[in-house]
Amino acid sequence: MKIFRYKQAIVALCCLTSTVSCSDMLLPDSEIVEFEEDNRLSTPQDTLYSVMGIIRQMQVIADRTVLLGELRADLMTTTDKATTPIKDLAAFNLSGENPYNQVSDYYAIINNCNYFLANADTSFVRLGKKIFEKEYAVVKTYRAWTYLQLAKVYGQVPLVTTPVLTEAQADQEMKKPYSDIYAICDYFIKDIQPYVDTDLPAYGVINGFQSTKFYIPVRVLLGEMCLWAGRYQEAATYFSQYLTKKNDTKYTYTSKVYWPDNCTDFTISIPLSGIINAYLTSGNNDENVTLIPMETTEFHGEKSLLADIFTSTDNNFAYFQATPSVALRELSASQDYVQLQKTSDTQKDTVRVPKKGLGDPLYIGDLRLYENYRENIVNRNETSRYNTNIQYIMKLPDHFVCTYRMQEIYLLFAEALCRAGYPESAFCILKYGLRNQNIEKYVCQKERERAGSLINFNDNEFTEQNTQGIHARGCGNVECDTLYRLPLPERALASYEDTVQYQIPLVEDMIIQEKALEMSFEGRRYYDLMRIAMRRNDNSYLATPISKRNGTKNNALFNILMDNKNWYLPLN
Repeated sequence: MKIFRYKQAIVALCCLTSTVSCSDMLLPDSEIVEFEEDNRLSTPQDTLYSVMGIIRQMQVIADRTVLLGELRADLMTTTDKATTPIKDLAAFNLSGENPYNQVSDYYAIINNCNYFLANADTSFVRLGKKIFEKEYAVVKTYRAWTYLQLAKVYGQVPLVTTPVLTEAQADQEMKKPYSDIYAICDYFIKDIQPYVDTDLPAYGVINGFQSTKFYIPVRVLLGEMCLWAGRYQEAATYFSQYLTKKNDTKYTYTSKVYWPDNCTDFTISIPLSGIINAYLTSGNNDENVTLIPMETTEFHGEKSLLADIFTSTDNNFAYFQATPSVALRELSASQDYVQLQKTSDTQKDTVRVPKKGLGDPLYIGDLRLYENYRENIVNRNETSRYNTNIQYIMKLPDHFVCTYRMQEIYLLFAEALCRAGYPESAFCILKYGLRNQNIEKYVCQKERERAGSLINFNDNEFTEQNTQGIHARGCGNVECDTLYRLPLPERALASYEDTVQYQIPLVEDMIIQEKALEMSFEGRRYYDLMRIAMRRNDNSYLATPISKRNGTKNNALFNILMDNKNWYLPLN
């Protein structure tokens, strides 16, 4: 029996109506709701079923979080075999019905969370411990995370924090002013902050996953919400505390895709995989911090269909619906791969891999695109239903959807550090890796003093063996790359603070570019562009790259995106 086919008593596994006008987005379908009003959740089994039921509802939006964040950005483009809903998302043509625009699916999760939080018997104590405190914290984070997704997708939404059981309640909630992402983040930062040190439950292995992978670390979610809210010092603090927690430190590790050591002829050599794919597609390693588990078959529930959209499969007869854009290919190829080669027992030389004459265009520049993507042409019988052009994106497992992973958290930390006024520390994450030896060498004393404990990455724990600059995952020995460097003004500025303010937007651009190289195909890109555009009050930060996804500027798309009202799905 699969985990999401537990009995559905106790928890409100409500399915809200498919239309989203007026109060319908909040109104439960009375034929589906299976709880009794005022029923208390008072046994461990109750809470287990409740948490599993909420995860089951999260499965419904799992694929959507990736699609909405990737198809609307600049790193992928649709093919002529894409369905109309997929093409409409990419073109921002959202006037009609679209199956990916179902706000009620988010409120189904929220209503379940609200019901649990209203009815869990938090006063129940056994052996001096509050039995449901762990699950209470988990459900609080599920609700906050879902609201963050809602705000990113829809812009302004009803903030509902009590269970909606009747149409009258739904009507009342809809009369309240809607909340934007700033209000959403401010509310839930305060709501979940008390649970930063609450231990999360451990149900053992479920469907092959450690159940602890299902829970969102409170500090990570707080860090992201603080980023969106413009509370950068707080964001940096939460990320730093998460990464350096005593007896639970989190490393970048040193996996990478790379050219063979001391390569003598790059035109005949082939890059070597650093098992990055193995880490990205395995749900139980340290790289995937938290995930939404999916079913292996549609019979048992929600199965991820991302592979059928992005990859050649038997289900789609090898006709994928989206492919890496010209913009992503050009970004990857524009990077430099640097290799430190031993020329004698005492000397080493820095070699730049050439941009021409290589065996595959994907070998040019950053190798992460080559690691994560394959394309080929195969011979088919002239009567074959299968596509002759095939592609595989190797970072899309079919049994889970990752919601946070380790490299992403480090990059979010870099973004927070940069905006908090510590651009050298942020750049250190990109080029060298955060450990005290690097921090003391590459971060000036004034910034070290100002940042304080935020950048205390003790060398006894963070070592050369478990820490590297994230850019090194695809670009070799970047610590030796003199062209990949911290931006400095051509002339000395009047003050140290002037220099910091000069560096902040430039380092931030490097971080967002690094996120594109590291997180492509994973559904983060659109929201990264949106967050920076909002922060800088510059709509072109989002509009320009998306309008150029296919190599040349699409003026019509650019003009659409210069109006930020068009960034969001309609609540129609």
